[in-house]
Amino acid sequence: MTAFSLTFPATAWGLEGFGPWSLVAVRCVLAALIAGGCLLALRVPLPARRHWPGLAVVAGGVVLGFPMLTTLALRTSTTAHAAVVVGLLPLTTALFSTLRVGSRPSRTFWTAALAGAAAVLAFTVQQSGGALTAADAYLFAALLVCAAGYTEGGRLARAMPGWQVIGWALVLCLPLAAAGAGLALAHEPVRLTVHGVTGLLWVAAGSQFLGLVVWYRGMAAIGIPKASQLQLAQPLLTLVWSVLLLGEHLTVAAPLTAAAVLVCIAVTQRTRG
Repeated sequence: MTAFSLTFPATAWGLEGFGPWSLVAVRCVLAALIAGGCLLALRVPLPARRHWPGLAVVAGGVVLGFPMLTTLALRTSTTAHAAVVVGLLPLTTALFSTLRVGSRPSRTFWTAALAGAAAVLAFTVQQSGGALTAADAYLFAALLVCAAGYTEGGRLARAMPGWQVIGWALVLCLPLAAAGAGLALAHEPVRLTVHGVTGLLWVAAGSQFLGLVVWYRGMAAIGIPKASQLQLAQPLLTLVWSVLLLGEHLTVAAPLTAAAVLVCIAVTQRTRG
């Protein structure tokens, strides 16, 4: 969660030096090169043919879809607002897990998860003045594709190490990302600032690779529904980073909403499936 909580502030930094399409494409290329180097160094064999469709879902949701949609949202949304909206991701992932792998969390689990989601929705509507914005539409779309990628990755992590799941998904995206990076860099201006480069390096190495390595391993160990609810802590951590790193000013609703979802985490982690 610590790695993921820095994603939005790092993306905001990255947008200071790169356009949104350039930032996403270059971060994917860098992360794929890191992952590919690890796979080659350890001489990891290719995954079985039956695993490639699942890896494609991880690639489309986690490697390409979520980064692109959230980066587009952060052009007009604050990181604090985006972080709390993404607090819906745990519930979305739990729902996908139920449909895809047949998880059956308890009634108490669902009650707590829905309460956390309701707090996030109330915050979103209140912050948007009663209407959803274009940035919110990007964020809600990002929730769906990311939940699908998390669920499929958690399922695959039962058959192969978690780092190989995200590693092969990144390698799968490398040709498309490399072509996209060349096209985007030719059309979007680039300013190599300290913040821009630091943000790019973090979202590539920290968010896109290292964070997902431990995330998929954890999902395989404790189950997708319970692991997903731990991500309710991400908004609170991101709020802290948005103040410390970006100097954003929080409304009273933001930390109160984040605190409410933390209570929901505690409940979901004490339930039995």
